[in-house]
Amino acid sequence: MERYKEGLKLNNRTINQINQKIENGEANIYTAEEFKKLVKNDDAPSFDEVDVVTTGTCGVMSGTAAILNFYVSEPGEFIRAKNVYLNGVPAYPGPCPNEWLGVVDVILHGTTHSMDDINYGGGFLLKDILEGKSIDVKVESVDGKIIENTITHEDIKRAQIVGSRMAFKNYTAFTNPNKEAIASIFAAIPLEGNLSGITFSGCGDLNPLQNDIPHNVIKTGVKVLLNGTQGFILGDGTRSSAEKPNLMLSADFTQMNPYYIGGFKTGQGAEIYNTVAIPIPVLNEEIYNNLLVTDEEIDLPVSDIKGRHLPLTQTNYDEMWSGYDLRPQYDRSKCSVCEKCKVEEICPTNAFKGDMLDLSRCFGCGMCANFCRHNAFEMNTGDVDLEINGENVNIPIICRQSDRLRANKLALELKKLIKNQEFKL
Repeated sequence: MERYKEGLKLNNRTINQINQKIENGEANIYTAEEFKKLVKNDDAPSFDEVDVVTTGTCGVMSGTAAILNFYVSEPGEFIRAKNVYLNGVPAYPGPCPNEWLGVVDVILHGTTHSMDDINYGGGFLLKDILEGKSIDVKVESVDGKIIENTITHEDIKRAQIVGSRMAFKNYTAFTNPNKEAIASIFAAIPLEGNLSGITFSGCGDLNPLQNDIPHNVIKTGVKVLLNGTQGFILGDGTRSSAEKPNLMLSADFTQMNPYYIGGFKTGQGAEIYNTVAIPIPVLNEEIYNNLLVTDEEIDLPVSDIKGRHLPLTQTNYDEMWSGYDLRPQYDRSKCSVCEKCKVEEICPTNAFKGDMLDLSRCFGCGMCANFCRHNAFEMNTGDVDLEINGENVNIPIICRQSDRLRANKLALELKKLIKNQEFKL
């Protein structure tokens, strides 16, 4: 990689010049996965040979909310909503009171749990809505009335996703050196102690912010793909910093693809995942050089899951992803149809149900392969050699909370949209 940094020239191009090349069918566009493979093979195109790289990330993104507007009754039936529940998940009425109109505006948090089931929450609900499923609505009004109805995707007149912090550049991996299991949002189930497993997030060298340091082109107002539809960067996300940046994003919820958004069960209940793709126009050689960074150069701290900010050691993303499988293979002949299936119980996205693996819902987390009692699932999720407290230990990777397959797919969708002039830089 260093040879590309030598002899740096002050070459520059503009967005308009790149857009013109796209219109003429002359632009060289790569996904981050395509570009990184060429870099790793020491065959990267030069600055003059690349115009755009489409980056992507997919993972649990707790700071996700949806603003929804829909009718629940005829006008005049109740004054205004005090409490609203969608499939048992609390949504917060307002800010508009919609007095006597029979319509509600609500804000739904992706991490809010159902009143009846901690493992069903906002992320699962939003996926159900996008898939066209019937949603039970219960409204408690300020005048003491209870209004119950059902809605579907078609009944939602307006909806917007706002992510207060998305597409993190920096993550932490977690293990548990303690004796007792620890329940956390950073593991799909309580993480067993004695360094029995490691869980992590982050798409490494595919991640948008990892490829644009420090925010040369990923700026307020830039267009992105959020869960398959075009949206915008509103600015830096909450808790964003120069060292650990993230983004605030927004897009029309009603136009999103349910494949890219959904719920993810954790040791502390239901969470939500999203998928983001962002184009990197290669305007100068500084931007180009940032794109040359690969997984083995991206540090990943490893912390005690009980003391999140206390790093034990560190590894890198090459150790976590390179050569490992992105999806499991399921052999039904090995399935013993247990009275209580462990995999069905713990699968974070409910991809395994009734002796069937739904790959469209699978997140590639690896839980099935690591916890099936009869080895019906084959998936190499890998392991990592670490030095912790002066001892060398080998720890299996038992759970991923990011999905490179979805990230790659959305980056490829973005590439096609740009080439077809359906997404203009």
